[in-house]
Amino acid sequence: MDLTERKLKILQAVIADFVRTAEPVGSRTISKNYSLGSPATIRNEMSDLEEMGFLTHPHTSSGRVPSEKAYRLYVNEMMKKRELSQAEKDAIASELYQNVTELDSLIERAAHVLSEITSLTAFALSPGKEQDTLRYINLLPVDDYSVVLMLVSDSGKVSNTVVRLKAPASEDTLRILAKNMTYNYSGKTLSEALKIDIIENFRTDAAAMSMFEQSIAPSFIRTLEDMLNVNLYMDGLTNIFALPEYNDIEKARTFFEMIGRKAEITQKLISRGDGIEITIGGENQDADLSDCSVITATYHVDGRLVGKLGVIGPTRMKYDEVTSVVEYLTDNISKAFMLTEGDDDDR
Repeated sequence: MDLTERKLKILQAVIADFVRTAEPVGSRTISKNYSLGSPATIRNEMSDLEEMGFLTHPHTSSGRVPSEKAYRLYVNEMMKKRELSQAEKDAIASELYQNVTELDSLIERAAHVLSEITSLTAFALSPGKEQDTLRYINLLPVDDYSVVLMLVSDSGKVSNTVVRLKAPASEDTLRILAKNMTYNYSGKTLSEALKIDIIENFRTDAAAMSMFEQSIAPSFIRTLEDMLNVNLYMDGLTNIFALPEYNDIEKARTFFEMIGRKAEITQKLISRGDGIEITIGGENQDADLSDCSVITATYHVDGRLVGKLGVIGPTRMKYDEVTSVVEYLTDNISKAFMLTEGDDDDR
């Protein structure tokens, strides 16, 4: 059975009406509002679309609703980029370009304005440190049993950790350790560095090997893990109560429980691809998100640091509007941060 131009127009009309009203759409409604033929003709086409898997037929209604397959077709082939209104652009500018002093506050504001404009639950991940690379490692003696482990990344992030030694370390031993660690880890991403074992490099120096294994390595790994930590900001959590999909208290409770498991949701969001990514219902391959759609976009700052911004909501979503807002926001995060840095330089 072919997906004719008429069927495509009818399907698009059903999607538009259902997204707007949250009510199953009947053939009479389509005939009246879209001039696509008589109710009988449209009813036959809708039956074909249901047989093809693009529409479903709720038992309590004579109307039909789009399936996940229909939303995917819409996103891939029908959706047009929506131009943001001046009011929306002004709202974004007022949040992003005023009194921004650090990147984290900028990202948090971006999540807020996204939830305000879309009326959905929005989130933002701080720059993914897994993209950062190590530049330099040093070991600075404090006293006989303490040293400062210093890690410097290419993005300029410096992490200092005081390490307690099990035995006194000579300056030569510390210098050998720092030199070997810099040689082996420099240029590696933080996540890559966690997988490297350089103990073989110290086989000819028993003191350095013992020092690394017993004291330095555990602190080094903990420091890398801390540098990899990603902050998750969420906004608009209560927006779901305005959505008919969550009139069911049990469904709303399940949503809040999922959002509350921040470590899990953060990991799921980190693993998503770059650019704009839209996953619908079962495409999320996660039971918690099987009734949801997730839209994410990546943002870049100084061409290096990368984070994610997006929304989680029902599959009945204004995909064109949400995608446009997410895209506009991610484009302007980098611009806003560069403007802030320029102001700092002026001062």
